[in-house]
Amino acid sequence: MPEFRYRARNPKGELVDGTVTANDKAGAISQVERKNLVPIKVQIAEVGGVTVTAAPQKTLENGEASRPGKLMQAFKKVTGQKLSENKEAVGSAADIINVQSLSMSHAQQHLFSEQLAHLLSAGMTLDESLGVLVKRLKHPKLQALSKSLHRSLLDGRSLSQAMRDFPRIFSPLYVNMVSAGEVSGSLSMILRRLTAYLADIRKLKGRVQQALMYPGFLALVGIGLVLVFMNTMVPQLMSFFKDTGASLPAATQFLITTNNMIASYWWAFVVGGVMAFMLFKVFVRSDAGRIAWDRFKWNIPVFSRISRYRFYAQFAQTLGTLTENGVILMRALELLENIAENEYIRQRLIEVRNRVMDGATLSGALTGQGIVPEMFVDMMGVGEQTGKFSDTMAMIADVYERELEKQVQVVSTLIPPMVMVVIAAVIGTVIYGILVAVFNLTSGLGRAR
Repeated sequence: MPEFRYRARNPKGELVDGTVTANDKAGAISQVERKNLVPIKVQIAEVGGVTVTAAPQKTLENGEASRPGKLMQAFKKVTGQKLSENKEAVGSAADIINVQSLSMSHAQQHLFSEQLAHLLSAGMTLDESLGVLVKRLKHPKLQALSKSLHRSLLDGRSLSQAMRDFPRIFSPLYVNMVSAGEVSGSLSMILRRLTAYLADIRKLKGRVQQALMYPGFLALVGIGLVLVFMNTMVPQLMSFFKDTGASLPAATQFLITTNNMIASYWWAFVVGGVMAFMLFKVFVRSDAGRIAWDRFKWNIPVFSRISRYRFYAQFAQTLGTLTENGVILMRALELLENIAENEYIRQRLIEVRNRVMDGATLSGALTGQGIVPEMFVDMMGVGEQTGKFSDTMAMIADVYERELEKQVQVVSTLIPPMVMVVIAAVIGTVIYGILVAVFNLTSGLGRAR
């Protein structure tokens, strides 16, 4: 059986080199993954047609492997030359793109994640997968991203570290999920779940947009009607009532006063709106303000259920995946703190982790925190007692994914009538203010006759 030499990253994030014996490359990659390592490069251990035999391995402090001998020096000379050629082909990251300015659409991010997940699942190493994406993806942004990530990988960085250079593409949730996949040795599985997550988000946005199309059309028509009434009929009413000397009803007087204020002080409303927005941004950037705002979003009636159930499903699925792949609970909780994308929830999770460090069970630590439902905690407690924690987490994730689907349907059903009620109220107020004045005027003329 041929011998394959590999370079991989261990759960600590260190680079390690080693050799495995397998029938083919796919078998070699499987053996590396069974060692709880993320394979970066796997190739047959040959130099000049001679198979390199295994040598005693000593891992250095930086994670590199040291193998003495002339044969190993020849191997390093050949592979080093190849690595240099690859780096020249890929180009420097600075020459490829300005990482801080690169951004992508949701569809492009989904395509990149899906392609990378497929290649890794097919048995390719991370180095090979990114190399294929450089050639396969023709879109300039996707190709630039693949080249930059490939270059960083050749420089010895992990995939999650390289992704942090693209904050406008990969969210903290995405990066931390990839980091969790590297730590647990299940990167391809994590990427598949991220792809499904991005697809769900895209589907959710599509449903909301579809639900808002009809109300949005009504809103445009309503705004147009209000502008016509306020700019044509109201001034004519004012001129007519001045000529007749009749008194204005309260509703009509309110309408005219509002129209005069908007016409005379529109700039004040614009300035006030801009200042309010700026003050809000300053408030949210502070620690206390961010927590208060995120807590408010977490407790909004009805509409917060979508973000809540999405968090419940993501929390359970990720925790189950991490523990199933050998990640200790404390490390898993540390990674999960960034999944919430909500500072209020993140602070609660820090308290949960501290209580677990003090000896409490996870279900006991979550009790009373108000971040997951009681049923979630009860099911988790059963999983802890039976020793089937990972399976129980997967079951909890399925439960709340189904609940998420229901909540999306409920909210998307509620949005159109709510928007229509608001539009009807505004237009109705304007029309009432005009009609009541006309009715009073005509009734006054009838009495005068």
